[in-house]
Amino acid sequence: MVVGCGQIKLRLFDVHSLKAKRGIVRSIVARIQNRFRAAAAETGLNDSHDWAEIGFALVGNNTAQINSQVDKIFNGVDAMGLAMIADTNIEIIHL
Repeated sequence: MVVGCGQIKLRLFDVHSLKAKRGIVRSIVARIQNRFRAAAAETGLNDSHDWAEIGFALVGNNTAQINSQVDKIFNGVDAMGLAMIADTNIEIIHL
């Protein structure tokens, strides 16, 4: 079994309230969950208007497939255009 964990740090522009930030983060998390069938959630920077951190995890039996899916998630979030990706982190665990 292979577990792929990813983390995306996002820079949000023109967001002046936590309510507006939550709307953007919710749509990104929903897209990751629905399109890529991954577990996803906001994992940090909860009280910052300008920054968001989203974590996600995938499970499979092939390292190449998991790595490809993680790359597709990063590209999908970037293509949404709702926020700028400031940093990404990936970890692949073999169990």
